[in-house]
Amino acid sequence: MKQSNTVKNSNIFFWVSFISHEVTVEPQSRASHLLHAGFGFSFSSSCGFLNILQAEESYQKQICQGTSLVVQWLREGIKVVLPIFWGKIISYVENYDPANSAALHEAYGYAAGLSACVLVWSVLHHVYFYHIQRVGMRLRVAVCRMIYRKSLRLSSSAMGKTTTGQIVNLLSNDVNRFDQVTMFLHYLWVGPLQAVAVTALLWMEIGMSCLAGMAVLIILLLLQSCVGNLFSSLRSKTAALTDDRIRTMSEIITGIRTVKMNAWEKSFIDLITRLRRKEISKILKSSYLRGLNLTSFFAVSKIMIFVTFITNELLDNLITGSQVFVVVMLFEALRFSSTLYFPMAIEKVSEAVVSIRRIKNFLLLDEIPQLYLQLPSDGERTVDVQNFTAFWDEESETPTLQGLSFTVRPGELLAVVGPVGAGKSSLLRALLGELPPSQGKVSVHGRIAYVSQQPWVFRGTVRSNILFGKKDEQDRFEKVIRACALEEVMTLDNGTRCHINQRMAGLLLLDSRVQPFSARASRLAHISISATYSHNLHLKVTGLARRFLPETVLKQDTLFNLCSSFLISFLFFLIIFGMIYISTNFKLSY
Repeated sequence: MKQSNTVKNSNIFFWVSFISHEVTVEPQSRASHLLHAGFGFSFSSSCGFLNILQAEESYQKQICQGTSLVVQWLREGIKVVLPIFWGKIISYVENYDPANSAALHEAYGYAAGLSACVLVWSVLHHVYFYHIQRVGMRLRVAVCRMIYRKSLRLSSSAMGKTTTGQIVNLLSNDVNRFDQVTMFLHYLWVGPLQAVAVTALLWMEIGMSCLAGMAVLIILLLLQSCVGNLFSSLRSKTAALTDDRIRTMSEIITGIRTVKMNAWEKSFIDLITRLRRKEISKILKSSYLRGLNLTSFFAVSKIMIFVTFITNELLDNLITGSQVFVVVMLFEALRFSSTLYFPMAIEKVSEAVVSIRRIKNFLLLDEIPQLYLQLPSDGERTVDVQNFTAFWDEESETPTLQGLSFTVRPGELLAVVGPVGAGKSSLLRALLGELPPSQGKVSVHGRIAYVSQQPWVFRGTVRSNILFGKKDEQDRFEKVIRACALEEVMTLDNGTRCHINQRMAGLLLLDSRVQPFSARASRLAHISISATYSHNLHLKVTGLARRFLPETVLKQDTLFNLCSSFLISFLFFLIIFGMIYISTNFKLSY
């Protein structure tokens, strides 16, 4: 497929393409080409931000777009045609003439058409919502992947403009708006068009009296536009409050040790409660507006019918039973599309626009520039820095690095020495491309190995942390051990097979309320202690605990010491009870 060279940096989402396209993607291609294959977009990250290229539509996608629109058009058109068939059948019953065989056959035709319309509508209704929900799901998954890829490419300056809580909120709340908006988006044009068609049919049935009822509908639509603006405003405020709450919770969890040591739990609980209360207040207002929309669904159609018939009576127009039935059915046809789905479409679109704006702002954050490593052509230079100046904060007047120039040749060892905060780590970040230059240039030839100031160690063995998923080659592994001066690792228990970062205590002090164990409790204690601390701890158990712990647990290297005050109270109770029992028996014997 040919791709257009037009770059769309701000207009990320094109709703018509999102809703109308439906294509088949192979399972192995869905993860990496979902937006491109399903919606006509592709990724390009060669610039400092995510570029979205609009591709030309293929013949298959054009067919899918037309099919989606035709299905929706037929589905809603059938709802308008059904009252006409019902009116013809009722009119035949009102003017029944046994001798008129032509009218009988005509009534049979109307009944057959009515049955066919109901059958077709039932099929189209479920097929339409099935495919439209698939489109929303695919869109949500694609946007989640975009956010995930973007989060791995954020520059250091961009990371200061966002938080982990905001990213989590985008992935958990904002992307879910696409599932909802796709279900009702078509009703933004279906509702008004269907209202125009119903008005024309009502004019043919009862004349200008129908305009009174349609005036009620127009007033409702104007009110819904105002409600949509309120939904958009409340969604923006709710999202901001949710970001603040999640960011605060993340900071509390990160510093939970300090919070516990200083007994700040109550203060932070109050802080989170206040943030959550503000968030809930906005959610409640949105719920009230949503309830108002549902109220209009149940009440407006009845009001429209009432106003129409009152106006018809004031104009002294005669109306038959079949006309009454047709008018009621036509207004009922508008009940879902104009008084339920249309307001919901305004609500969901208003919320989705806010989510789109938030996602777009995140996707347009600066990325780490792609570092193109070059092989040394002359073998004279590996790193070449010329008049380098850079800022971590673009608004700051003091540069982080200023006027640096140096060259590192192959085989040289360069040590950067300076006080804390002098910019040593920033210099390494500049060589990695994470600190973009505001002046000068940095040229790096060959491959780079970076050892960060704070090592990242995952739970596992020493060997798995060194290999990091690569193939285990013993000769190369030993060379790495010697090159990194890690020979002392071999002195650990199990050598390089020793588990690290498990936070396993070397000594267990259990000062809980140790009560006489039942058989089930003894088994649980045996499983937990022997499975967790079988290789680490040494055991000394008090006499009372020794009576109730199984021998298999007592043989483990575990310390079970310092019985609690409950045991002392229990022993004291036994002594007092024994003294009373002995004294009582002594008195009875005399």
